[in-house]
Order: sequence, then C-alpha cells, then structure tokens
Amino acid sequence: MILIATIILLTLVVLTPLAGRAMLDKRTDGEVRELFYQSQSLEGKIFTHEQLRGLPNPVEEYFKHVLDEGQPYISYLRLRHDGWFKTGPDKKAMKIRGEQYFTASRPGFIWIGKTRLFTARDIYLKGKGRLVVSLLSLFKVADQQGPEVDQAELLRWLGESVWFPTNLLPSENLQWSAIDSSHARLTYTHNGLSVYYVVTFNEKNEITQMATQRHMEDRGLQPWVGKVGEYREVDGVRVPGVIEASWDLEEGRYTYGRFKVQQFEYNIPEKFNAD
Repeated sequence: MILIATIILLTLVVLTPLAGRAMLDKRTDGEVRELFYQSQSLEGKIFTHEQLRGLPNPVEEYFKHVLDEGQPYISYLRLRHDGWFKTGPDKKAMKIRGEQYFTASRPGFIWIGKTRLFTARDIYLKGKGRLVVSLLSLFKVADQQGPEVDQAELLRWLGESVWFPTNLLPSENLQWSAIDSSHARLTYTHNGLSVYYVVTFNEKNEITQMATQRHMEDRGLQPWVGKVGEYREVDGVRVPGVIEASWDLEEGRYTYGRFKVQQFEYNIPEKFNAD
C-alpha cells in the first residue's frame, strides 16, 4: 500500500504541472489571437524626418539615431527574454523566462513570465489591464484588475515601446514636450487615461531611463523607474536589449526585475510555438 501511495503521489507531482501548463497554453493562445485580431496593420506607413519638426532636440536626435529615413512602421512585435525577478524587497531573485506580444495601432500587449514555481500573465487588452499569477501554472493566487491596473499596464505598454520605436513617434494620442538638453516628457492618452514618462537621453542619443508615478499594490502611486541599455540593431531599428524595473520607495530603491531579450521578431502576429 505504501508503494502504491508513493507511486500515486509521484504521478500527481509530475502530471499536475504538465496539466497546468497545457491549460495555460490553451488560454494564452486564445488571448494572443484576440490581441492581434483587435489591432490593424500599419503596412504602408513610413517614418520621415519631416515628422520630427518641432520636437524637443533630444527627442529629435533619438529618432534620427534609432530609425532610418523610410523605416516602415512596426505593427506587431513578439519577443522572448530571460532574466530575474523578485516578488518583494526582502525576497531572493529567481530566474524567469518570458515571452511577450505587442500591438501598435491599438495599445495592447500580453506577457507570460515563468519561474520554477509560478506563471504570471500581464495583459493590456481592449483598454483593460490585468495581472494573473498562478502557482504551478494551475492554481490562481492573484488576479488584479481595475482602474489602477489599467493605468499600470498602459504605462508598461508605452514604456516598452522602446522595443518598437515607431510607436513613440508623435501622433494624435502621443506628445513630447521639452524639459532640458537630456530630458523630455512623454505623454500618452487612451481610453480616458492619460499617462506620462520623464525620459532621459544619453550622449549617444539613446533612451536610458523612463520615470513616472505608477500604482503599486496597497501603496497607491509610487515613483517608478525603468532603465534600458545594451542597444542592438534589429531589422534596421536600434533598440535596447536589456530593461530593468524599480520602485523608488521611501525606504530605498527596490529593483524587482531585469530582463534580457534573446529574440525580437517584428510584424509576425502569431504566438510562438511551444518549447
């Protein structure tokens, strides 16, 4: 009897994560299809230097550095990354792997991050944000929604547009305003929400930091900082390969994640094949 019970227990230990992963993959397949379906292609639209007239000088120089004249607009982005993540200031960093999908013509993204113990899904879809965390990809332990999450997820989409910089060009919803020779303010309005970043540029005309006020669970609006670096060229576009996210709290800076992108792919509105 002990042997049979041990075999059953081991079987459950092996099969439970596999079942959870299969269910999660099926759910995210549908979400990614919906994400791409609700956003139109920007095919035929190109970047020209004429669009930079009137922009603050560091912003103008940034676009001239990362985009070539005639660069087609990027409609969709998918990427894969590795890195580390912390669930609290006093917690140890854990390895994380993730994949992410973005749309440009209509704000939207889906991120799936996986550690040894949990899977997190960060979503901004149809003007609504959501963060879902599941233990062993099966047991839901958090499901955050509401206006504060909408704000946080729209900010994430806007900040991570450094990975598809045609999305940061001025438009009806997006404006740049001057601060000084190495900073500018980026403002974006969507679905009744207005969000902003104070953007820092270096001497190479690269964006290196984006700072804002972002909703933090149970603590309201708090200073948030995203740092980017290790620029590389992807299909003629210069983008950062590393992003680091932190909260600047009264008790000190809490850096909770650092991702390094391993794979960028533009204008492929499909989910990656399962590993």
